[in-house]
Parts: sequence; structure tokens; C-alpha cells
Amino acid sequence: MKKLKIVGIVLIVLIGIAVVAGALFVRSMARRGLPDYDATVELSGLIGEVVVYRDAYGIPHVYAQNEDDLYRAVGYCMAQDRLWQMDLLRRVCTGRLSEIFGEDLVETDLLMRSLRIQKKSHMVLERTEGHIVNALQSYADGVNQYIEAHQDKLPPEFIILRYKPEKWLPEHSLHLVGYMGWDLRLSWDEEVVLERIRKKFGDDMVKELLLDVDFPKTLVYPEFESNLAGINLESTLLTANNWLQKLGLVIFNASNNWAISGEKSVTGKPLLANDMHLDLFAPGIWYQMHHVVEGKLNVTGVVLPGQPFVVAGHNERIAWGFTNVMVDNTDFYLEKVNPENPNQYELNGEWKEMEVRKEEIKISGGQTAREKLRFTHRGPVISHFHDVDDVAISMRWIGNDYSNELRTIYLLNRANNWDEFKNAMRTFISVSQNTVYADVDGNIGLYCCAGVPIRKGGDSNALLPGWTEEFDWQRIVPFEDLPYSFNPESGFVASANNKTVSEDYPHYISHWFFPRYRIDRIREMLGEKEKFGIEDFKRMLADLKSKLVEEIKGIVTSTLERSDEWSELEDQALELFSSWDGILSKTSPEASIFETFLCLFTENMLLDEMGDELYRKFLSSLLLRDFAIQNFLRKRGSLWSDDVKTDGIKETFEDMVQKSFKDTISSLRAELGKDPTGWRWGKIHRLTLAHPMGSVKLLDWLFKFNRGSYEVGGSFHSVCPYVYLLNEPFAVTNGASHRHIYSLSNWDNALTVIPTGVSGIPANPHYCDQTKLYLENQYRADYFSRDLIQKNARYQMIIKGK
Repeated sequence: MKKLKIVGIVLIVLIGIAVVAGALFVRSMARRGLPDYDATVELSGLIGEVVVYRDAYGIPHVYAQNEDDLYRAVGYCMAQDRLWQMDLLRRVCTGRLSEIFGEDLVETDLLMRSLRIQKKSHMVLERTEGHIVNALQSYADGVNQYIEAHQDKLPPEFIILRYKPEKWLPEHSLHLVGYMGWDLRLSWDEEVVLERIRKKFGDDMVKELLLDVDFPKTLVYPEFESNLAGINLESTLLTANNWLQKLGLVIFNASNNWAISGEKSVTGKPLLANDMHLDLFAPGIWYQMHHVVEGKLNVTGVVLPGQPFVVAGHNERIAWGFTNVMVDNTDFYLEKVNPENPNQYELNGEWKEMEVRKEEIKISGGQTAREKLRFTHRGPVISHFHDVDDVAISMRWIGNDYSNELRTIYLLNRANNWDEFKNAMRTFISVSQNTVYADVDGNIGLYCCAGVPIRKGGDSNALLPGWTEEFDWQRIVPFEDLPYSFNPESGFVASANNKTVSEDYPHYISHWFFPRYRIDRIREMLGEKEKFGIEDFKRMLADLKSKLVEEIKGIVTSTLERSDEWSELEDQALELFSSWDGILSKTSPEASIFETFLCLFTENMLLDEMGDELYRKFLSSLLLRDFAIQNFLRKRGSLWSDDVKTDGIKETFEDMVQKSFKDTISSLRAELGKDPTGWRWGKIHRLTLAHPMGSVKLLDWLFKFNRGSYEVGGSFHSVCPYVYLLNEPFAVTNGASHRHIYSLSNWDNALTVIPTGVSGIPANPHYCDQTKLYLENQYRADYFSRDLIQKNARYQMIIKGK
């Protein structure tokens, strides 16, 4: 027994030693990639000395004596903080995710390769001015010198996945533009689902799910009036995009921006606000940075990790920001394939040869997947088909056309006025944005900078016949003919992904606009006062009052009040809901009732007909969900109202509303208790800032990749949005990826915040150090003058030549 006791003690000691050793090893891995922000660094090729001041949030202000030195230092600084994220985005663009994540990502890699992003990047690089190419080369050199000097001090993701980053090349920065263009494309998810619904239920049922063309729409530029059987449509794009979503790589969604003239500003100069609504994850898509070449360049804002220029921000003369135009820039064609030769397709009565590319996709573990990609003159054949030899679906999208967004951003960083702004924006084509503008001379504007296809004919929302050129694109709408607004009489410009122009505009832009609730609320707030200041803009960006609630609450309550068959708890909830002010604060029980009702009402209307699989796919589209909700409630009836599972009974709209309310109260009681006043919206509506590696619970526990969850208010229809998918209520997936307020009377009064932090390394104190500010709708001062930057600097790095 004594020996056993000794053995037991020894085992306990050994286990303790192993635990301690393991903890030390994990800590070493977690901290190995942490940069020294106060170091003195020597870089080859540097001409002068560069000083990098970082503030209390670690945000770099880079002061250089020339552009080559500036961008070399920018590359080095960005690699200090976001190297693994940069490599991940590069792998998305080049179709190389399987190499690190395994065979589940083969379809995603194949899809990304079919987009030919690399081909586009090389085309653009060849047509880009030398000084911009030099900037890209200097940036790449700065990244590479960091990689070379830190082979044994890489972020933990490289160690966990057992690989090292490859050399960064100038074209890799251009790849990111291609990916942004793809991420902003519209209509595929919606059209696939609608096609399945149309096949099963017919056109009349589909129309019930879409906005009527006569339904009132608020315009961005109100003054600017000028057969498929056997084909598995979901097997490529939807599946591949689902993996991108899981990895936090589906980025762009909605946005708000607005600017007011000096006449509406307390300062006498314009104010500008922007918050781009993107998927929320860690480390976050934006990197805050300030670039200075004394006497030549002074620009600050947010940068996309992997490229060197400020995407949205301000310089000494102008400020700018973006919202998605929602342009329909992707079409799909049904191709007739030669049954005797799968590499030929019919065009105008003749068989044409497809371009066939053999792809080898390396998979972690040493395997290789070998696939073929086929292309028509329009673009890639993206359908996987089963036992069908004579048809296929090809895709035409704007991303394969020439555009040069990096040229645009480079010139924006240096633009001084409206004319130079417009010259810069001419090549902003595949990443279509409504770009808000303000300058120190008092001008404001908004320009629809988009690649809008001019089509020969046909409904672009349907699958088009590919065996004729009749439905091919003719050209892109010239920049001069795109909608814009400059110094309007109203004294403000604003956009929120709403319908761009009226039906009088001669070119089709899209049907896929977000409903008007955010833009109407923004314009309502802009009409509440004669003069606005920074505090007003902070309040507006944090606004949680919903125009959707305002529009449909009365419809719901009047329908519910027709019944007297409510329980005591249901009566209490109805009384609470009826007197609600429509503000979706995180403490609001009414918001919980409303949002749960929307989910269950949609389910009760659609699930019985659609079935689980189709209904789940329908819910994956934010636009289709929004259209259906407002259609059903506004019209107070629908062909979808009847529950097909109840034989001999034909349910009405009123039946569906009352059933959904009962279901709502039952659901909230089960989850939050018997007291409706305690049904806080934030208890069930929560945000987790998830890292791609954080889905593995052990890794998350060891390295703290994920942050949250946090209680939040708002919803998809509030100006301050915290968006969830109806198929996963109420986990927040999307929201403001940054908030910027710029006062053109004094750039030092600028305010900015992002949801996470400047660092992508979880052990870094700046990984998510802005999260608390962001959740509380607070900001960090974004100082612009050197004296204030130096005064508030926490770190100082000197970069010298060697």
C-alpha cells in the first residue's frame, strides 16, 4: 500500500508537471508572434528614416520622407498585426484553402479558381501606372522583410496549422479587389431559391415573396430622373459560400453613409458619417492606419489587410465613405452542351469550344484533388449536374471586366476636390459603391460608382438562354451617365442600400435593394433639426428606432385585438407591445416580442408549403426574408397564409398572425420566464466575435480566439444594425464594421471605432480592445495633427535603412 501511495504521488506530480509544461507551451505559442511596437527596425531598401507612432489602441501613424519608404513601412506594420489574416484572404482569392483546412474546402477552392481572379489581377497590373505599381512593390517588400525576420515568431494560426507564409507579391494585393467584387455580387442565392420555389409552386406564389414594383421606394438619388430538371443548382455556389461564411470570409452586406453641408452644421463646415455593414468576426476586416509623407500625403482611415492604401477615410482636403449599390452585376445562362463533346456549347447555331482548365488542388495531409474547369465566352460553367449531358449553367459577372479599384483608392488618398474625386472613381467598377463625399471648401456629394451592365434584353432575374448572343451584355454604363448628387438643395446626401433611382432612369440597375427602413429613418433624423453637430451624428449612428415597427405594429396589434381568447400572460405581453415606442434597445422586452413574432410568423406562413430544406435555404437570404415579411404584413394576406397540413381548414392572414403571437409568447416564456417585463432583447440577441480557428472548442479555450457573447440591441431594420439570420435566431452575424464621423472644420475632431482591434493576434492587448467602445456606441479620437499624435502616443517605432 505504501508503494502504491508513493506511485500515486509521483503520478500526480508528473501530471502536474505535464499540465504546467503544457500551459507554458501554449502560452509560448500564443505570445510568440507578438510584435515589439517600440523596437528600432532596420529594413533593406529604405532611403530615409520612418517613425511609427501608435496610440493607446495600437493604431499606427506612419511618418515617412517618401512614398517608397512609407509603403514599405506600411507593409511591415500590417504584417506585425494581421499576417495570418492576410494569408487567409490570399488563399481565398487563389483557391488554396484546402491546403490548410482539408478536403471539405475543395469545392470552395474550385469556385474561387473559376472566378479567374488571378488572371484579372495580372491584366490590371499590366495596365497600372508605374508609381502605383512601385507602391505595391514597396508594400510587398515590407511584408516580406517582416516574414523573413520572424520565421520563428509567427502568429499561432501558422503553428497550429503547421505551415509558413509564402512571399507576398504585388498581384496579391490586387487579388483582394477581385474577392471584394465577388463578395458584393448579387442575385445568385436569391435566384436559385426563387427558381426552386417557382418550379414547385408557380409564378403567382413567387410574386407574393417579392416587392411590388409599385410599392413606394425611397431613392438614393431622388433628383436624378433621367429545362433545369436534373441540375443541382445549389451544389457549387451555395455550398462553397456556406464554407466562406463559416470561416468569416463572406464580408460585404449593407451600409449607411450621409453628409451634411455647412448650412446644416453647427461648425459651418460639412460633417460626414459612414458605417459599412459587414460580417462581424475577429480580427475584423478593417485595419486602422494613418499615412504621412510630409508635404505630399496625409491620409487616415481604414485599410483592407493585404493592400496598402486607405479605403475609406479622409486626407487634408476631402473625406469619403461607401455603401453597396446593390447592382445586379451577375447573370446566369442555360447553355446547350454538345452531347457528344462536353467541351463544346452551342452559340448562334454553331458548336463553340469551351476553354478547359485542369486544376490540381492540394489538400492538407498530402492528397491532391484533380478537377476540370470549363468556360464559355461569358465566364465559368458553375453548375454541377447529375446524369445530364446536354445542358449546363454559365455565369457572367462584372469581376472579369477591366476595373482598377486600387488606382481609385490611390488617387482618392490624394484627391483635393470634386473633380479629382470623380477622376479617381472612374475605375471603381467591379466593387460597386455609392460613395459619399465632402470637402473643406464646403461641398458635399454622392456618386454611384458602379459597373452597371447594359443588356440586350431579357429579365436578368431569370435564367437566360445561352445558345444565342441576344442576351449578352453590350457594355457598361459610362461613368458620366451614372447617378450622382452634388450640393443638393436639401443640404444633405444619404444612402443605405436602397433603390438607387426612379424607373425613369434609362438603365436597369437592380431589383435587389434593401427595403427603405434605414434610409427613411436617416432622412427623418436629418429633418429633425436645423443644425447638427458631432454628438448628433453619434446619436444617429447608434439609432435603434425602427421604421419597420412603425409601419407594421399597428397592423399586428389591430389584428390581435380582434380576438379575446388570450391568456393572462398573452394579454400582458400584448399590452406591453401595443404601447411600445419602436426602439430596439437591448433592454427592451417589446423588441424580443417583435423579433420572435417575425421569425415565427414567417415560419408559420412558409414552412408547411416549402418543407424544411427549401425553407432553410429561403431564410439564408436576408433580402428574400425582408421582402416576404413586409409583403405579408403590408398586404394583410397572401396565398401562403393557408396551412396545407390542416385538412378541411383554410387559414387566413388573421389566423396566422394570432397563431404566431401565441407561439411567440409560448417561446419567450419557455426561454425567459413568466414575466414579460424581463424578456430583455439582449438576453437572446447576442454578438460573438468569432475567429476562423475558434470553431474548434479546445483551440478557442486555449488561445481565446473568440470574444463574447455580448448583449446587443437593434436588428436588420434599424440604422444601427445587428443582423441575424432567421434560420439561426438570434445570433448576430452582421453589423457596422466601423463607424466614422468626420468634421471638416477640424480633422482632429474625427471619431472612429471598429468592433475588434488593430491586432489579429489573440494574446495582443489590442486584439479586441475597441469592442467595449463599439458596443457602447463610443469612439476613439482619431487625431490628425502630428503634435496631438505625438502627445498621445503610447509606442514609437523607428525604422531605418540597412
